[in-house]
Amino acid sequence: MTTILSTSSWDAADYARVGGFVPALGAAALDLLAPQPGETILDVGCGDGTLTLRIKEAGAEVVGIDNSLSMIGAAKAKGLDARLMDAADLKFSEAFDAAFSNATLHWVLDKQRAARAIWFALKPGGRFVGEMGGDGNLAALRRHLDDELVTRGFGPPTYAANWYPTPQEFAELYEGVGFRDVDAELIERPTELEHGVEGWVLAFRKGWLDRAEVPEDQRPAIAAAVARRHGSNTADYIRLRFTMRKP
Repeated sequence: MTTILSTSSWDAADYARVGGFVPALGAAALDLLAPQPGETILDVGCGDGTLTLRIKEAGAEVVGIDNSLSMIGAAKAKGLDARLMDAADLKFSEAFDAAFSNATLHWVLDKQRAARAIWFALKPGGRFVGEMGGDGNLAALRRHLDDELVTRGFGPPTYAANWYPTPQEFAELYEGVGFRDVDAELIERPTELEHGVEGWVLAFRKGWLDRAEVPEDQRPAIAAAVARRHGSNTADYIRLRFTMRKP
């Protein structure tokens, strides 16, 4: 959940309550990483450290970065080396054997700078594995929210909230900064929201509502109206899963 020039705004307690499905579904990407004992691994957008802890438990030395102070606090409470840092502004004295990222890169709008920063953070031969939102991700939910904002007289923010690339767009960007063997695929993943659409709107689109200048006391009613428009508690997630290496 690292952010640079994005619309995310996170509270670790809210995220733990509503967003537990995100690291749970990221376990498949973590399996692709296959962390080994003694490896040094960078977790780009570690959030509250749920998956970072699993990397550590595999025997690797892991550093998590995130630009949410609340999330970093939650990760540190798990005993992790978690640092407040933007994905597009990585600064380390030594390079890593591998990097991992789950549900983060779609929040990073300075995407080329972030890709280059990750490249420089890796040793030659290092791998980068992860998952993010892909082309068409949450199209229905995002449309229903914006329609409700317009109905109530709030103008949705005018610049993009996220980068949801096609596999081709993603590969071109990362190959352009020097990565090779870039493999990216879209995975449709309709996801039942345990806490409903209302909970998703209030937790995952907090930054969007902030930028639309929606008063706090009106947000629950808007979230409930979005849920009615959507008509189910299934989120139309489409993920982009990727692997690559630094020559």
